[in-house]
Amino acid sequence: MRPLLTAALAASLMLPTVSAAAAPPSAEPQTVRHHTVQVDGVDLFYREAGPKNAPVLVLLHGLPSSSHMFRRLMPLLADRYRVIAPDYPGFGASAAPSPADYDYSFDRLAVTVDRLLEQLRVERYSLYVFDYGAPVGFRLAVAHPERIESLIVQNGNAYEEGMGTLWDPLRAYWQDPTPQRSELIAQKLLSLESTQWHYLHGVRDPAAIAPENWLLDQALLDRPGLREIQLRLLHDYGSNPGRYPAWQAYFRKYQPPTLIVWGKNDPIFLAPGAQAYLRDLPNARLRFYDTGHFALEEDLVPIAAEIGEFMDRHVKPRRD
Repeated sequence: MRPLLTAALAASLMLPTVSAAAAPPSAEPQTVRHHTVQVDGVDLFYREAGPKNAPVLVLLHGLPSSSHMFRRLMPLLADRYRVIAPDYPGFGASAAPSPADYDYSFDRLAVTVDRLLEQLRVERYSLYVFDYGAPVGFRLAVAHPERIESLIVQNGNAYEEGMGTLWDPLRAYWQDPTPQRSELIAQKLLSLESTQWHYLHGVRDPAAIAPENWLLDQALLDRPGLREIQLRLLHDYGSNPGRYPAWQAYFRKYQPPTLIVWGKNDPIFLAPGAQAYLRDLPNARLRFYDTGHFALEEDLVPIAAEIGEFMDRHVKPRRD
């Protein structure tokens, strides 16, 4: 397999792991293992940690990231949960087939993740959805409500209130994807400046956010063929607001236990979008954090503790 990055760049992207002292008191860091399997005609990469017979938590990433965003969270939860984090096709270490060979749509991403979980013999699971992970995960929930044990929502939208004026260029692109608009969207959302902005806007301490985050994401985005792939998904994101009523109906009918952890300074997915979940999920727990889009980068430990308490309360953990 062709290496994704040069050895020098790969070495520069080594990130510190969370020490046992930094983890919640009940958790000890666990080994995260890395696998690639063929799913839905694509070589799909995923990370996995925790006991095979433990309740499952599936972590779904967004743009411009990959399962790399969960690298420090997984060891903190894997002492009593089986944690699985895939890279979608065209992201991270998964293959990036051409659009002629793979339909880059949110419907297809959901099918691919569904088939991965079936291949791994995962019959019931909780979902952590972030950014793109929300429309992928909520499609799974609507298709298989009996499989969903709980939801953890982190800066992922299911309500119009979460989408402000920052979305206006994309709304125009959804309506009329001209070459000029494609170029504008690529400059705004697929450039190094944009990727860095995703990580730094709204954080308390920019100096605490490692630059390797956006350097790795951008190195992967800059691979040949990735621009067209990402533009197709950005255009297909326009299919998601029309699904919001169906997702909201799922929330109202099934009332899955839900934890909402939200970087309140995120200009992409606004805080009112987090509060809107409470209309349909009145028993959900909502916690805001004084940070931006990638809340785990600045508030990993309190969010991990919140997830652990929530999962222990609503999903019976493995006890040895």
